[in-house]
Amino acid sequence: MNTRSNKLLYRKVSSKTIPIQKVCEVGVYLPETSNIIDFIKEGKETILVEPEPNSIQAIKSYFQDYSNVTLIPVAIYKHNGTLTLAKAEASTFVSDLPMSPALINDQYQIDANKNIDVECKVFSDIDEGDIDLLSIDTEGSEWYVLLTMVSRPKIISIETHGKFYVNPFLKDIKNWMKENDYQVWFKDNSDTVFCKKGLFNLSLKEKMTLSLAMINVWFRRNKKYIKFLKR
Repeated sequence: MNTRSNKLLYRKVSSKTIPIQKVCEVGVYLPETSNIIDFIKEGKETILVEPEPNSIQAIKSYFQDYSNVTLIPVAIYKHNGTLTLAKAEASTFVSDLPMSPALINDQYQIDANKNIDVECKVFSDIDEGDIDLLSIDTEGSEWYVLLTMVSRPKIISIETHGKFYVNPFLKDIKNWMKENDYQVWFKDNSDTVFCKKGLFNLSLKEKMTLSLAMINVWFRRNKKYIKFLKR
C-alpha cells in the first residue's frame, strides 16, 4: 500500500512537464492511497471509479471539499448490469477471474458469504474521450477498461504483475498498447506505465532502469522455482 505523499507516477510525469488536464483512476480502494492523489490535490479534473461500498464512503468523505473530483460508484466490466465481487481484506476482485493478486500471492479462498453484488458498466459509458492520464488497479480485470475506452490517454498505468502474479489479460493489454501506439515507460513492483509514442524520448538512464526493473520482476516471479533448482 503506497501512502507516500508524492507517488512515483506523479513525480515521473512532473519531471517530463507533460500537459495533464484530466485524470482518472479505476479501482481506488482508500482515498489516501490513490495513485493519482497528487494530481487531485493539484486541482486537476478527476474521475474516480470504485465499486466497494466502504471505499466509496471513505472517498466521499476524504474528497468532499474537492470540486474537481467526480466519483462514479460502479465496477468496470465488459457489459452493463450487476457483477459479483469477492472480498479479501484490502483486495476486491471479480469473483470469476482465473487469477488475481489475492488468489495467486495469498492463496485466498473465495468465501461466497463475503461476496458482494455491485453495479457494473462498460468504461465507454463514463469516458468522454478527454482523459490525459489513466490509472487502473482492479485486481485482474484491468483489461475491461481498455476494451471500450474512448480516450487515448497520454499516460496509462496498469497493475500487470506482483510477486508470483501475472495479469490474466496481459497478452490482450500488450496487443492493445501496440495497436494504439503506446510504449512501456517504466515499471514498479506491481504496475507497468505506458506512454504514447512520440510524447517524449526515453533517456538512456530510463531505458537501463526499465531493463533492470524487468529483470527484477522476472526474478521475483520465479523466485520459488530458482530456490527449488538450487536444492
